[in-house]
Amino acid sequence: MTENRLFRWLRPWVFPVVLVGAFEWYARRAAALGSDALAPPSAAAKAFVGAAMDGSLWQATGFTLGTAALGLLLGAVLGIALGLVLGLSRRAAQLGSVSIEVLRPVPSVALIPLAMLTFGFGVRMELAIVAFATFWPLLVLVQSAVQQIEPRLLEVSRVLGLSARERAFKIVLPAIVPRLFVALRLGVAVALVVAVTVEIAANPNGMGYAMMIAQQSFDPALMLAWLGWIGVVGFAVNAGMLLLQRVVARGMGVPS
Repeated sequence: MTENRLFRWLRPWVFPVVLVGAFEWYARRAAALGSDALAPPSAAAKAFVGAAMDGSLWQATGFTLGTAALGLLLGAVLGIALGLVLGLSRRAAQLGSVSIEVLRPVPSVALIPLAMLTFGFGVRMELAIVAFATFWPLLVLVQSAVQQIEPRLLEVSRVLGLSARERAFKIVLPAIVPRLFVALRLGVAVALVVAVTVEIAANPNGMGYAMMIAQQSFDPALMLAWLGWIGVVGFAVNAGMLLLQRVVARGMGVPS
């Protein structure tokens, strides 16, 4: 049993280890042929330790995560609230359908020039773009989840004379908890991707900016270290969301 558990735990790591080993061999071979465009993962690991020791890693990571979290919070509050309204009211959904379908396809990065003119460089610009990017998937997924609730549950809430607020918190939200967390996990991924993208393109702060500076300084080892670290941060945040989903669902008596 112990060996089987160990094998199940190690199995997901086989492909990443093989991939890193293959990249190490390829980068060393390219360096031997005179190319300095790539750095092996071993060099990236040394650069990562250096960034961690001088504090730049934690400062940039804190900025990106903080901005992404605040932007996600703003987008989630607005998206979930409007999604509940549109999901419960067919008339509201019809009134808002055209506006949603026109605005939703707009790429969030296309708003960078407008956000720069409105907010300038810095946190507020990044917050606005992250909130815009996360608002739409949460709105659409929450609206869809509400529309798929068993109609008899809503009929019972009307018979009991529940107010709209009581209906939302006692009937609707518990019924959509699993799908709501799927939407939030998607929102977390979108928030991190958009935050890093904005930092690469326009905001002189955070992990994206640090990676761009490493590239412009012709330091491929540090650039690869930042790229790998962004992936690790995304993995850790997603794992945290899964844990939170199980805790909340268990507390509400809903299967996770």
